[in-house]
Amino acid sequence: MTRRLPRLLPAALLISGLAALMPAQAAPDAQLLQQGEYLAVASDCTACHTATADKPFAGGKVIASPVGEIISTNITPSTRDGIGGYSEQQFSDALRNGIRADGARLYPAMPYTAYATLTDEDIHALYTYFMQGVKPVDAPVPETRLPFPLNLRLSMAVWNALFLKTPGYQPDPAHSASWNRGRYLAEGAAHCATCHTPRGFLMQEKESEALTGAQVGPWYAPNITADPVSGIGQWSRQELVTYLHTGRVVGKAQAAGSMAEAITHSFHYLTDSDRAAIAEYILSVPDTTATAGASRFGQGEPGNPLAAYRGQPFNAATDEEGARLFSGNCASCHGSHGQGTPDGYYPSLYHNAATADVNPSNLIAAILYGVERETQEGKVLMPPFGDQPNALNHLSDQQVATLSTWLLKQYGHGGHAVSAAQVAEIRAGGPASPLVWLAQLGVGVGALAVATVAFLLWRRRTRRTL
Repeated sequence: MTRRLPRLLPAALLISGLAALMPAQAAPDAQLLQQGEYLAVASDCTACHTATADKPFAGGKVIASPVGEIISTNITPSTRDGIGGYSEQQFSDALRNGIRADGARLYPAMPYTAYATLTDEDIHALYTYFMQGVKPVDAPVPETRLPFPLNLRLSMAVWNALFLKTPGYQPDPAHSASWNRGRYLAEGAAHCATCHTPRGFLMQEKESEALTGAQVGPWYAPNITADPVSGIGQWSRQELVTYLHTGRVVGKAQAAGSMAEAITHSFHYLTDSDRAAIAEYILSVPDTTATAGASRFGQGEPGNPLAAYRGQPFNAATDEEGARLFSGNCASCHGSHGQGTPDGYYPSLYHNAATADVNPSNLIAAILYGVERETQEGKVLMPPFGDQPNALNHLSDQQVATLSTWLLKQYGHGGHAVSAAQVAEIRAGGPASPLVWLAQLGVGVGALAVATVAFLLWRRRTRRTL
């Protein structure tokens, strides 16, 4: 080896000299990569496309939707299982038009209707990051299989023609640069309307009711308009900034479900100026559907309902059963008065949007699925009480209904009793859309009509030959 070294040295020097020149030309722009990574974080790609932490962006996560379960795809630069073979134009078409490289249509569970807002410059930065800044993972994922006829992806071409916006963003000169930045992020990368805007019969966003609240699987994305009663108009801008950063505002709300994921993977990492810009924009959006009523913030008061039952046997009466369930499952963390902890780690059960909202979905879902989010301030964890049938803390549908009803009465708005059927629906992933069986009925009626016409034509032709 030592004898050959001098003879190989000139060639080695030539190769190393060429290598020194090549990386300078081929190396990705560090600033562009950073911009793309930031946009990927702002778009919360991790929440949907990462099933396990050891395979970021490799897909495979099952996402509940009103029309069935949708499985997220591999968006690493794997040429076998991911998007490694995509050109930048194909990447843009998928992101803004919902069209894969093979021409198949995406379902709008992937929020391409929001990503259509992204500028060409941001699309280029995202493409650069995913192709050069993400590790390729060769991991195939199962195909999404929705019930017929929604499994016919070609039908999305009609849906896009009806509801997809023209790509791009036009600033509003009547507002500040900060407001426009907030609107660009909220309507685009952060896709706030995707969850917080109610959907129409064809699962399209009702733009006239933007951000007024919608069911998202088992959770309810509440009204976040500027209306002081129906929305979050009572919040200060700083409170909203704090919520986006930490996932909680003491005495008002705490993030759970998909919003907790958005805090953990996305909003928490945005710059202070971008969080402030989003807050400025969100707190300017009116509620065109607002009606008279009570705000979901500031309701309820502390109390020690357990004192009345101390020393007395429980006899399965509804109120006593609710108190027993509270005592055995909730009081140790939330306090015997429902006051929570002084640092707010365990929130109070009064002055809490989950117990004060007229829609009990989030209270039910929190009990069933627990709460988990992670920020620089630490990890917040509430264990689930409904998804472990063999666990000691597993609660049945009726028990969750009884506990929820009791909590609403004791610490929230009162409201109507929660039924076991409501709990079962949330446990199953949330309300299903009637679109599935109506589409199937439509196909059946159409097939029957075609068969009837064919039969009449055949019968007419037969009579002529006779």
